[in-house]
Amino acid sequence: MAYDFSVLKAGIKETEDWLTRELAGIRTGRASPALLDGVRPEAYGVRTPLNQLAAISVEDARTIRIVPWDVSLTKAIEKGIVEADLGIAPSVDDQGLRVSFPELTSERRTQLQKLAGEKVEQAKVRLRGHRTDALHALETAEKAGGVGKDEIARLKAEVQKMIDASTATLAKLLEKKEHEISQ
Repeated sequence: MAYDFSVLKAGIKETEDWLTRELAGIRTGRASPALLDGVRPEAYGVRTPLNQLAAISVEDARTIRIVPWDVSLTKAIEKGIVEADLGIAPSVDDQGLRVSFPELTSERRTQLQKLAGEKVEQAKVRLRGHRTDALHALETAEKAGGVGKDEIARLKAEVQKMIDASTATLAKLLEKKEHEISQ
């Protein structure tokens, strides 16, 4: 039997991509436009993602420049950033907004590392769910017949090998993020 691992591989890739996005949203000492992805100011009566309302660019290592396409939205964008509770305060000038990121304290670094660890644990739970689904599919195939116990054991080992490789990738992502936070 040639078991189709595409569903498992897609689930693993989706989990790794999810973790990458989640870790990008955790603030480090560097300014990154990805930190503002969760900001949704109210514009024209609707909560709209910030990147659809303004041009976002990095001015320097600790500063992000936000230039609204409609200058009348400046106050709404400022309010949206404050409401997002990112621990940053925007300053308004004639060209738009400037967001400066303060130096991280050691206490805040510890909190961010703990948050990153929690995100990795959530990703591992997702991986275990994908593994369970794959193993269940293999057991169903075994019960249906036509597949020997040796073949099922080999396929289960292959599933576990794929999950272990993904877990190692998640650990590398966490290690990289912890290094960014500690700098």
